[in-house]
Amino acid sequence: MKRRGLIVSLVAIVAVAVGGVIATLVTDTKPQLGLDLQGGASVTLQPVGEADTESLEVVTDILRNRIDSLGVAEPEIIRQGQTVVVNLPGIKDQDRAIELVGRTGKVLFRPVLAETLADDVAATATTTTVPGASTTTVPGESTTTVAGATTTAAPTTSAASSTSTATTPTSTGTTAAAVGGSTTTLAPEVAAQITPREGDTPEASVVLPGRDGTVLYTMGPAFALGEDAISTSEAAVINGQWVVDLELKGGEGGLDAWNTWSSKCYNRDVDCPTGGMAIVLDGTVIAAPVPQQPFFDSTSVQVSGGGSGFEKDEARDLGRILKYGGVPVQLEPQAAQTVSATLGKDSLRAGLIAGFVGVVLVLILMILYYRSLAILVVLGLILTGCLLWTTISILSKTSGLSLTLAGVTGIIVSIGVTVDSYVVFLERLKDDVRAGKSLRASTPRSFKSAWRTILAADIVSLIGAGVLWYLSVGSVRGFAFFLGLSTILDLIVTWFFVRPAALLVSQARVYRGADVLGVHSGEALLAGGTA
Repeated sequence: MKRRGLIVSLVAIVAVAVGGVIATLVTDTKPQLGLDLQGGASVTLQPVGEADTESLEVVTDILRNRIDSLGVAEPEIIRQGQTVVVNLPGIKDQDRAIELVGRTGKVLFRPVLAETLADDVAATATTTTVPGASTTTVPGESTTTVAGATTTAAPTTSAASSTSTATTPTSTGTTAAAVGGSTTTLAPEVAAQITPREGDTPEASVVLPGRDGTVLYTMGPAFALGEDAISTSEAAVINGQWVVDLELKGGEGGLDAWNTWSSKCYNRDVDCPTGGMAIVLDGTVIAAPVPQQPFFDSTSVQVSGGGSGFEKDEARDLGRILKYGGVPVQLEPQAAQTVSATLGKDSLRAGLIAGFVGVVLVLILMILYYRSLAILVVLGLILTGCLLWTTISILSKTSGLSLTLAGVTGIIVSIGVTVDSYVVFLERLKDDVRAGKSLRASTPRSFKSAWRTILAADIVSLIGAGVLWYLSVGSVRGFAFFLGLSTILDLIVTWFFVRPAALLVSQARVYRGADVLGVHSGEALLAGGTA
């Protein structure tokens, strides 16, 4: 290879490694730590009633996908008998932890029979939204009478032929985010009107609050279930406002059911007098869209947050929860606790000290054994460390990767894999020099021969890490991932740094005829002649 190409390769890998570290420091990007190193929250969930093993396995998978998508760094979801334990790194608020994992993701589509303001219920302590009771009409809104009850109708909004836009009446009062935030305690008079959780079944007519707690909705039996109706969902920005894009499934439980009730609500049928089609998530009305046409030929539906709109994080959390659907069994949080990172930090400190001591001893041995060429080992390990830091930091920020004690162990083990690569090359080079060849002539051939061995050994290590990652969960998977990542970086550094650096060094005049690698040139021949 030409000298210019060697220099370009060498400068490029050094620039990437050093530049990556500088970039992470400037942007304050650093690896996120796992539960054992930074602490967090642990929530134990217990199924309501009996649950078989298969259902609980499905629960753990759904929770893992849902919490991963919420951006929690490497959560740990473990099934222990009839309970599911969820460990959330970095979550210090127990209420926030319960909010994240306690939601079942149960989605129901219900027709809205009546609406009333929570403030009116609290003020009169006698106003309800059930048939026979009256509610206050909001100025500027039309009213609809349902079985003797006067209610406020949700304001209608225009919708494209392929979408239905959800709009929720607003009023003054304390608000609470339905997804991913704190909740507001309702007044006792208001809470008394709400259907209890055990009564919130698809077949029942219910009274449930809106997402901000200011409106109570009286609704009929569900006409569709989320798992049957929703294909996928995601947050999006439409006309400068955050919305949730729902993709309905085709068939009887999806678009057909939606169209059947769109027609009823559009015509203000007796089964849907207000025109609202409520989307209910875990006992909260997320939105009550009012269809502007009786039939939709597209499966795409946009859900907005009404007058107050969705916040960015709220829309994203809602979209992800709806996407992964409801769990097959109802779960209730049995215990929540804050996990201290003291033990993990002590273990990390001990592990780092042990790793540092081990690396120093290895480098001392390399210097004593390979003399001046051991500088390749030192610089190679430094570059690998820089690339590893940068890669972990970027993955932590973009993909929620977290560094655990198991991951640290995988990195320390990978040091041996990296050093082995250098030893294979330097030993081959040492044998050629001992046989009487010059360092300059031996280096290209020695590296070519050693590279095949290095590549085979690292591929075996990658296969082992890949199989371990695929078959395991939790901390063992973290060990496998970091071991595999370090092995890949080892191959990159060996080819783009060690190879050009060794070839350039071998061409230097200072090494011509000198005693290198701790052996004399041709000493093997001399030993053979003496014998």
